[in-house]
Amino acid sequence: MRILILANNDIGLYKFRKELIQKLLDEGNQLYISLPYGCYIQELESMGCFFIDTDIDRRGINPIADLKLLLKYKRIINYTCPDIVITYTIKPNIYGCMVCRFLHINYAANITGLGTAFQCQNLLKAIVTLMYKISLKKAKVIFFENVENKKQLMDLKVVGCEQSCVLNGAGVNLHEYSYIEYPPEGIIRILFIGRIMKEKGIDDLIKVAERIKEEYNNVIFDIVGPMEDNYKHVFDLLVRKGIINYYGYQDNVKEFIKNCNCFVLPSWHEGMANTNLESAACGRPIITSNIHGCKEAVENEITGYLCEKNNADDLYRVLKKFIELPYIEKKKMGMASRKRMEMLFDREKIISQTIDKLSKGH
Repeated sequence: MRILILANNDIGLYKFRKELIQKLLDEGNQLYISLPYGCYIQELESMGCFFIDTDIDRRGINPIADLKLLLKYKRIINYTCPDIVITYTIKPNIYGCMVCRFLHINYAANITGLGTAFQCQNLLKAIVTLMYKISLKKAKVIFFENVENKKQLMDLKVVGCEQSCVLNGAGVNLHEYSYIEYPPEGIIRILFIGRIMKEKGIDDLIKVAERIKEEYNNVIFDIVGPMEDNYKHVFDLLVRKGIINYYGYQDNVKEFIKNCNCFVLPSWHEGMANTNLESAACGRPIITSNIHGCKEAVENEITGYLCEKNNADDLYRVLKKFIELPYIEKKKMGMASRKRMEMLFDREKIISQTIDKLSKGH
């Protein structure tokens, strides 16, 4: 079978989907990948994928650029003649699926989160909703990473129940992210990994870090991830004051997870937060928002704590609660976190579910 994957980024495709890609290749499928060139393309090619360089303005809303992308997808699909097209992220989901629908090509979409467009009632949401309705109408299957995203699109009459399948995100590779012994007693390191932006809850985390550092001299906040420009001055000041350690983007985050006592992600919206899953798989307690896409990773007060989104006081409450836990309880929480990943988020099981859905009708 010829399979075409449309994506917007090589990092996410390789880090979270490489096992699925390998399984599809092992089954004798011919695999084409269409996305912008990046540092993991050679890895994907060495696995056996055929790469098609495709420029995508991931965040832009320029209609001319988007029309060019749609026409590019039409050329790619005509060239590759796929039996099925698999799409990831919003622009491939909209424009790639739209082309597939009108060319009568089988296609499967992955909704990896609804993004900022769905966070408020405005013209952008109305436009994106309409485009999703057009593009997803004839999809063979639509994979969601949490039940809330599925409910939102069903309520908007974008997708039907029979098309929809909720998976536990991409899951986590339990071999790559194996259990790591909990750090020794003493210093308490709180780790955040993610894009430095308001919607990841970074403003709330900063406020809480300042309060916590006034009360506890043994707590360290480590922050890892690419920065939006408007935070540079703020972070420079926080680093100078000793409130946080900032490490920028890191290709390998396992060393940071190894050294932390708990992982925190007070995000406002997620498809399924992979950093929660990876940290939990390594045996670390998770403190995260009580929203779909985050809360699935946590059994509250057993494997970590849930806090209200966009609520610095509640984040402070649960962080303080964690800090004051006896050391043995922190360690137990981390072990329970690992067990939860083994039960619910094993990537191998999720790949089997995915391939089962894709295979029906072929």
